[in-house]
Amino acid sequence: MKNILAVVSPHVGGRTAGAALATVFPDQARVTVVEAADEDLAALREAHVIITGLGPVTAAHLAAAPHLELVQCASHGFDYVDLDAARERGIPVCNIGSSGAEKQNVAEQTFALMLALAKQLVPAHTALVEADWALPRLQQSITELSGKTLGIVGLGHIGEEVARRAVAFDMTVVYSGPRPVSPETAARLGGARHLSLDDLLRTSDYVSLHAPLTDGTRHLLDAERLALLKPTAFVVNTARGALIDQDALADALAAGALAGAGLDVFDPEPPTAALRLLKAPNVVLSPHVAGVTRETLVRIALAAVQNVADHLAGEPPRDVVS
Repeated sequence: MKNILAVVSPHVGGRTAGAALATVFPDQARVTVVEAADEDLAALREAHVIITGLGPVTAAHLAAAPHLELVQCASHGFDYVDLDAARERGIPVCNIGSSGAEKQNVAEQTFALMLALAKQLVPAHTALVEADWALPRLQQSITELSGKTLGIVGLGHIGEEVARRAVAFDMTVVYSGPRPVSPETAARLGGARHLSLDDLLRTSDYVSLHAPLTDGTRHLLDAERLALLKPTAFVVNTARGALIDQDALADALAAGALAGAGLDVFDPEPPTAALRLLKAPNVVLSPHVAGVTRETLVRIALAAVQNVADHLAGEPPRDVVS
């Protein structure tokens, strides 16, 4: 019988959220649920599979698990696993990318943030709670999504869902990425055009990030790139916090060089009280909720469990990222 170590970080539910995993493989494997990979060193040493829900898996963790055969990320992201160390050991690391488990809600959250920014919902709500009829002050900054250009950085499963919704809002879609999508996909997305990242930033009224976090994409939007945006533009990030230089974004917002930002992700998570974006003007913030609806969590768990079950049955794993 194989041993599975399920690592579920406290900020995404911890042992309570991972408890059901202990009953999933009754005849195939023994499951130990922890909140950090090195919390139970004996279980780590005996692990054949690690399932991780945003819990870091470092080179030291991998070195301490001599029997390890697979690391399964219960998410689209995989930046919290040391891919180089796994590659050196010949241990495949998988995500749930092809499942599309998170794409619906991440796309909905993206539009929730965009609409909140366009309609000034947060300052309007705050003003009314404080008995301030803010209409005269806010009406000059309330805008429409219709007719605006949405720039999508990373047109994968989630990016495509965002683009489909943008077409329904009568927005123009441009996107950046390693290569253009097929003509059929571009037509289905309202004639979406492939641009370089810098041209996308110069063109867009809204920029939405949907790229994975890698060494090449860390601080993808730095001070230099943020300066390419129009002062009327908004930045939305539902992917990974470190895709943006957070201090540079705070500087741009404070200087009025951007109209606003909607953020669901931060670096680190949870953010510390020192994060300047918490007090920046015209921001809408949410605590990494884009992938955690009740429906989404079920789809994520099923996708991760199915890949592990296939591995235990001798099938090749899907969605290998390293």
